[in-house]
Amino acid sequence: MTRRLLAVHAHPDDESSKGAATYAYYRSLGDQVLVVSCTGGERGSILNEALADNGMAHRDLAGLRRLEMETAQRILDIEHRWLGYRDSGMDEDGTVPPNSFASIPVEISAEPLVRVIREFRPHVLVTYDEKGGYPHPDHIRTHEVSIAAFRDAADADKYPDAGEPWQVDKLYYDRIFNLERIDAMYLELSVTEPDSDLLEPLGAAREWMKDYPALATTHVPVGEFLEARDAALRAHASQVSPNSSFFFWPNDLIRKAWPFEDFQLIESKVDTVMPESDLFAGVEHTA
Repeated sequence: MTRRLLAVHAHPDDESSKGAATYAYYRSLGDQVLVVSCTGGERGSILNEALADNGMAHRDLAGLRRLEMETAQRILDIEHRWLGYRDSGMDEDGTVPPNSFASIPVEISAEPLVRVIREFRPHVLVTYDEKGGYPHPDHIRTHEVSIAAFRDAADADKYPDAGEPWQVDKLYYDRIFNLERIDAMYLELSVTEPDSDLLEPLGAAREWMKDYPALATTHVPVGEFLEARDAALRAHASQVSPNSSFFFWPNDLIRKAWPFEDFQLIESKVDTVMPESDLFAGVEHTA
């Protein structure tokens, strides 16, 4: 049985900063991985000084981000779909533009994702928690749409023209940025490199994250795929500068201290045992 994983993200580049090593790992096992980008990232900012003089970045950011996504897709060897909604941006006053993703009722924007689920027939769906990972309106709406589609795709009475019903076996939230990971790196460096310059920022991160609850249930072993993750993230050059904090922690340190990407199992239709090391745990025993 070919195992299938669906990951639902808000913008192009989110798939590379939140789960890319996991996707590369499962592709190496022969599993199918489909990433859905709910929006095109049209209202994003140019976050890389190297693109300051790039005409396309200023003239057609949406087009540039599509090209970046194509490159990241090739690097990770994944399938990809655009859900087709416009980026809502993140205005300081909290408003969202008309006809942007976060302004459209969930019952409308969930239908195309239901279609994707019923066509792709994933065993696992990964998305964000109710806070969106961070409070961008598109991330929060991605959570809401993902949960609605997870439930509605299995209901023959919902969206009857959107394909044959399909029950996803397992639903996960991304928990990749967590205190356990930071603690493990801090302790590793404290023992092996007590004079390391990284101890100070790691200590600051520990303090900042000290009240984070330990929610992860599933630790996917991705140590061999960290470089693929980094290459995919760098492909989104408009959004990620070479000195981004995403690249602050050396991969060799991560491999020694915490060679995992972490997820929280929210709902399962199959039996599994905690903690898990596989998002598909229990799935291979289903019909």
